Amino acid sequence: MTRNMLIDTDTASDDAVALLMALEHPDIEVLAITTVAGNVSLAQASINARYTVEFCGHDTPVYEGAERPLLRAPHRAEFFHGSDGMGDMHYPAPRRAPQPQHAVAAIIDTVRANPGIILVTLGPLTNIALALQQAPDIAGNVSRCVVMGGAACCIGNITPAAEFNIWCDPEAARICLHAGLPIELVGWENCRGAAALTPAELQQLTAEIGTAKTQFLIDCNRVATKVNCEWLGEPGLTLPDPVAMAVAIEPDICRASQHYVDIECQGELTRGMTVVDQLNTVAHGVAQNQANVAAWQALVQRGQANARVCWEIDAKRWKALLQQCLR
Repeated sequence: MTRNMLIDTDTASDDAVALLMALEHPDIEVLAITTVAGNVSLAQASINARYTVEFCGHDTPVYEGAERPLLRAPHRAEFFHGSDGMGDMHYPAPRRAPQPQHAVAAIIDTVRANPGIILVTLGPLTNIALALQQAPDIAGNVSRCVVMGGAACCIGNITPAAEFNIWCDPEAARICLHAGLPIELVGWENCRGAAALTPAELQQLTAEIGTAKTQFLIDCNRVATKVNCEWLGEPGLTLPDPVAMAVAIEPDICRASQHYVDIECQGELTRGMTVVDQLNTVAHGVAQNQANVAAWQALVQRGQANARVCWEIDAKRWKALLQQCLR
């Protein structure tokens, strides 16, 4: 059965591959793509999203949303993705213009019109937070909200404590985690180690599949591949957004559990930190401890954990799914 999906993205190189996976998967119908500032400016994110849609031969509508975080100064990640967000490939301008409707209105309308829709977020959560503030009822229409964001109890990729998407707009992330959305957090850590594409695997993709889509993956991520190895010390190309999309497409591809999760918005060193009560699966956990009840009351009083945290991806299955979408 085809599943409806809405994707919110700050489209850069790994976002583009995640979009490709959703657009090319036979069981997924992407009803809309909404763009947000993050990796690149809003205008560039829109261009990259529309180019990717056209590259895949689709006509999925693209809507432009928030140009900056709710309260913070904007930050970009061109150092990681290239000046155009697409590995400095400077692809031709897309033929189609963005839709005239604002992304926040499009999110509200699309979710209301499609109960059970899957929401996938690949960038800062600004658009989603604004939509929830305007129309809190939409949370009940979302069957799954798969968030590429956070670093659950582990290493950050923009600061030692935080992952980029959450760090960019921590207030928006906190709004979303408190809104009753069925959130599934797929942190940056899940694309590392065995889930990374080694140089040998990238060569194998070219040799065994060799499609235009394979070359697109390699080309638009060429800056990211270099930075991954030289700056972060990764064994190859890490693809956080495609890994999150793999979880959206195949939920059991990761080992996950329900937890109380909140976002640090005030810390000088911990801005954007994804704070997970990892022990709430044992007895009552730490968040419900009387000493912490004030800080965690807004979540604990709900009576159930507010997020499903992905702890480990099945690297072989994720790579097989990626290869399926590239053929």
